[in-house]
Amino acid sequence: RDVRLFRLYEGTSQIQQIIIARNMIRDVQ
Repeated sequence: RDVRLFRLYEGTSQIQQIIIARNMIRDVQ
């Protein structure tokens, strides 16, 4: 279970990074 949680955390972190990048692009424009 710990491994699954770790993998899930990595996936969510990547999604969060994409969302943050989109928000930063909106601020620049």
